[in-house]
Amino acid sequence: MTTIGKDENDAKENPVIVLFRHDLRLADNRALYAAAQTGKPVITVFIRDEETSKSVRPLGGARQWWLHHSLVSLTRSLAKLDQKLILRKGATQAIVRNLLDDTKADMVLWNRRYDPAGIEVDTALKAELLERKITAESFDGHLLHEPYKLKTGAGGYYRVFTPFWRACLNGPEPRNPVPEPKKLRNWSSDITSDELDDWALLPTKPDWAKGFDENWTPGEEGAREKLSDFLDDRVPSYKNGRDIPGTEATSRLSPHLAHGEITPFQIWHASKSPAIKDQNGGLDTFLKEVGWREFSYHLLFNNPKLHTENFNKSFDGFEWSRKVSHFDAWKQGNTGYPIVDAGMRQLWQTGWMHNRVRMIAASFLIKHLLIDWRKGEEWFWDTLVDADPASNAASWQWVAGSGADAAPYFRVFNPIIQGEKFDPNGRYVRQFIPILKDLPDKYLHKPWTAPAATLKAANIDLGKDYPEPIVEHGTARNRALEAYSRMRD
Repeated sequence: MTTIGKDENDAKENPVIVLFRHDLRLADNRALYAAAQTGKPVITVFIRDEETSKSVRPLGGARQWWLHHSLVSLTRSLAKLDQKLILRKGATQAIVRNLLDDTKADMVLWNRRYDPAGIEVDTALKAELLERKITAESFDGHLLHEPYKLKTGAGGYYRVFTPFWRACLNGPEPRNPVPEPKKLRNWSSDITSDELDDWALLPTKPDWAKGFDENWTPGEEGAREKLSDFLDDRVPSYKNGRDIPGTEATSRLSPHLAHGEITPFQIWHASKSPAIKDQNGGLDTFLKEVGWREFSYHLLFNNPKLHTENFNKSFDGFEWSRKVSHFDAWKQGNTGYPIVDAGMRQLWQTGWMHNRVRMIAASFLIKHLLIDWRKGEEWFWDTLVDADPASNAASWQWVAGSGADAAPYFRVFNPIIQGEKFDPNGRYVRQFIPILKDLPDKYLHKPWTAPAATLKAANIDLGKDYPEPIVEHGTARNRALEAYSRMRD
């Protein structure tokens, strides 16, 4: 623990506390902006709360890596405004209570959360603060639309994306982003802060995140650069290119959004700038992806157990396999199907997986291996730098067929055809499975069909250097359809 120094001139004036959680930015941070507008001394605090509620889900390893670096970035940014970011770990209410007692702050501000645990914690916090006659106010920033405000004509919530997104587009234009505060008054009064290194967010033995640094720049500045690069260079090719994993066609903004280093309001208005032309429908397609993120939170808000319970209850009786060896092969990228394995290896090496390949890999786990979608969701939660409580759960249920507006269960992706269609020149597979790099395109997505001489020429000992398929596609597909039929019966 460290103790931050004190400015005696501020000691007589009640400060305002700003809580940071998944909003690690200065620009379009309405809580921070409101604090600056008061003219009062400001105390900025990041709370790592994994204790308040039984429903709190600890961050996975990949997101912890990102959080460490994002907090380093935020600390540097706040320092330019003469602010010290106070780090605390523990139950939110208890930490805020102690800060109020120590500083005599009379105002607490934060940006709203929409995951079940976050809502539970913040609702209890606001109730306690109001009872103590402390000003407590929360602000938007994580979503374009408040989930509780969007209702169908019948008064319920939307279960299908298209009418949901239509309602969003027909509603009020999303607000403009608020600027970064130009000045914050400093307050320090013997406030203790945890040392970030003591939280041990970074992996050490082993350091499985070595490849992350080459792919990511956590922090607000990195988020701005990603958005700028996308809008300047990739919009024209996005509509079709986003499905090709071997090309750099996507925005890669998802981890920055997950940590609140950029807001959907900033993305929306930057995309709507007159300087940005919607060539080939790329921009509209991109904003629709932002809409799917909104829809996922809409579902989570109305179904707090989305990551543990089937949205479609008929799936509660599905016969899942418990074959550990199959699950391990999938996690390690050793299924014998190159497009699936390349995705799983990309995930392990970079903390991220191309969205098209996420669907293919998820479908393979659920339908080829008949392994419960919740097992895959847990693995992605631990290994994705953009693991999001709404998008992760909703997307896995979508693939499983158990979710809202889901792909039908009987739609079983053929991993060979998917590979040949979306990675026709094999650039993606060759990048993440280099042992296959010399295999001709004809056999790249089905190496077990290559003649022995072809495998030998490519220096591949199939079954040793790269595995044989752990299941045969046709057999696995029929087994999945039979299981689905039994569930329906």
